[in-house]
Amino acid sequence: MKHFFKHAAALLAIISATACAENKTYDMGSYGYDAEFFKKKGINFIELSSPDGKQKVMVIPAYQGRVMTSSANGNEGKSFGWINYKFIEEGKTNPQFNPVGGEERFWFGPEGGPFSLYFKPETEQIYSNWLVPPVIDTETWDITSQNSDKITFAKEANLSNASGSEFTIGVERTVSLMSEADIQKIFGFTPSAQLNCVAYNTDNKVTNKGDEPWTKEKGLVSVWLLGMFNPTPTTTVFIPYKTDAQGVIVNDEYFGKVPSDRLIVDNGIIYFKIDGKYRSKIGIPAERAMPLCGSYDSKEKTLTLLSTTIPSEPTSYVNGQWGPQDDPYNGDVINSYNDGPTEDGTIMGPFYEIETSSPALALAPGQTATHIQSVAHIQGDETEIAKIVKSLFGIDLDQITSKFNN
Repeated sequence: MKHFFKHAAALLAIISATACAENKTYDMGSYGYDAEFFKKKGINFIELSSPDGKQKVMVIPAYQGRVMTSSANGNEGKSFGWINYKFIEEGKTNPQFNPVGGEERFWFGPEGGPFSLYFKPETEQIYSNWLVPPVIDTETWDITSQNSDKITFAKEANLSNASGSEFTIGVERTVSLMSEADIQKIFGFTPSAQLNCVAYNTDNKVTNKGDEPWTKEKGLVSVWLLGMFNPTPTTTVFIPYKTDAQGVIVNDEYFGKVPSDRLIVDNGIIYFKIDGKYRSKIGIPAERAMPLCGSYDSKEKTLTLLSTTIPSEPTSYVNGQWGPQDDPYNGDVINSYNDGPTEDGTIMGPFYEIETSSPALALAPGQTATHIQSVAHIQGDETEIAKIVKSLFGIDLDQITSKFNN
């Protein structure tokens, strides 16, 4: 009888511990909180995870295979993606645009100009006429393969641009959790034991499924990847540029010129203040763009790195600016956006973005192009983070943190 009670007590303890684990609540801002949020809303997500459960990447099929968020320390870890809880809670569908958030989503470019995919022909390119195609806004993408650290989606889109040209496009998007070997190969460092790190890669293939070639005269499309993250007063985006190239270093005319206390160009690096309090956007043209950039939050000791594929030969990029354009193929390769109040005082976020674009895709029928992007989040010992920054960018960490008195 004594043994019975002993085993019963042990079983009860196991059941109790399991129940506590299942009913555990997580603080807002953690990955676990966001996972529970989507579960409660009935929104299915796929979780790519390392064997020890520390690295997690959340991918949502109903949101076009976007990476919604990630963590470098399991459920308790910081959730790196910006999520629009209020909009998702309301559960409504906006026919114009559904800003659910997410730290990497797939879109097509260009957004504006004569070949825009977001405005109908002969309409003024103002916000009330802007419309995000459903295939990159509300439609669920099909899963074609899946395992613990990789998932592939496929979708076919029929789009038309502001000049009336039509496109039949096939998309294959693969999201992969990166191993330490992958991180070393792509980013050029191996995380030390003093750091928590999560990294993922997205491989985005676009195929001309139509019967006609895509030409500059009728308009070209591009792959446009947008990452949405949480801003803080201590965050700075930093973007290296080619110092030996000609032409404009940074385009800061998207929403009006960016003040000098928010944008600094200094010895091969562009520094952009990220606080979610001033709506502004910058872009790096093709002649100046380099494949690696990032952001650093000095309070949270969080380094975010982004690597993208840039062709070695000169090529054209679509121009996403709204309205008439002098050159529809003089667009930017890398963009960053700091959210803030609009003219009427409203604000969607706040959030900030780092974006990359593929070249303008002049594809023959059946031809495929690929745009690859990799994102890494590193947290922990600032001395170790400083070593990574020095090795990758050739600058001291305090050169980033001191630019805006972070």
